[in-house]
Amino acid sequence: MINVLITGSSGFVGQSLIKYLPSSLYNVHILKRSDSKSDIDVDKTFMWNDLHKEDLNVIDTIIHLAGKAHDIKNTSNAKVYFEVNTELTKKLFDIFLQSKATTFIYFSSVKAVADTVDEILYEDVVPNPQTPYGQSKQQAEEYLLAQNLPMDKRLFILRPCMIHGPGNKGNLNLLFKFVKKGIPYPLAGFNNKRSFLSVENLCFVINELITRDDIPGGIYNVSDDESLSTNTVVSILASSLNVKPRLWEIPKSVIIFLAKAGDWLHLPLNSERLNKLTESYVVSNQKIKQALKKELPLTAIEGLKITANSFSKV
Repeated sequence: MINVLITGSSGFVGQSLIKYLPSSLYNVHILKRSDSKSDIDVDKTFMWNDLHKEDLNVIDTIIHLAGKAHDIKNTSNAKVYFEVNTELTKKLFDIFLQSKATTFIYFSSVKAVADTVDEILYEDVVPNPQTPYGQSKQQAEEYLLAQNLPMDKRLFILRPCMIHGPGNKGNLNLLFKFVKKGIPYPLAGFNNKRSFLSVENLCFVINELITRDDIPGGIYNVSDDESLSTNTVVSILASSLNVKPRLWEIPKSVIIFLAKAGDWLHLPLNSERLNKLTESYVVSNQKIKQALKKELPLTAIEGLKITANSFSKV
């Protein structure tokens, strides 16, 4: 049996991962910051404030998912990002280094290195995060890579792009609600390509990293194989509702003006959300695929169809 410790177990990815990992192969432990009740079926719960290296001596792999997520409303104090994303990661990694645990999987983000992408994002890009979220993730990465890693330990830094799947409540869910209400998508005039990541593909990758010893540690982007336009995503969401997509090509200048107004009036469409919906952000997953020597379970379209169908059932 493989003993794994998961932080951020109550989040979307944590919940999905616990369901994905077979109980016949894994003993799942979780690390929490409070003693709030949880309906997650796990073998043991550890608390952040009481964690010691002896606790991790029974753990094989640490999956560090916990973090302060990017706030698209820009209402969060920047200091909180560094307290959670940087300092807690440092603390946990220090304990890992002193323990008998052998594998540390850190859940970073593509935003730790680039807020915008001109062509294709690769792992060797020079980091230039512009937000407290990205900067806090990048500082955590820098700390992990600067430590002396013993020969018997492995460190994986995963940089996923936009993750989706059943139970996810992000921009895709908001877009689905607009489609469901019959509201036309007014941004069809923006031609873009974006990389997405099905949570099932992500869980598949994590499982491979844990169960195999032939995959070298390091930094890996994680995304689905294909990049898709937002127009294609809208069409997939509409298909899940058995309706035709309503795509309107309103002049870009008009949309940009409305988004700027949304910044001031706190409307659903603001500049940051507009960028997320219309910008191109293509991420290469070739490094992780070459390391795995396997194909991902789902194509980008298959994964989005599963997500869309889950929305339509709620």
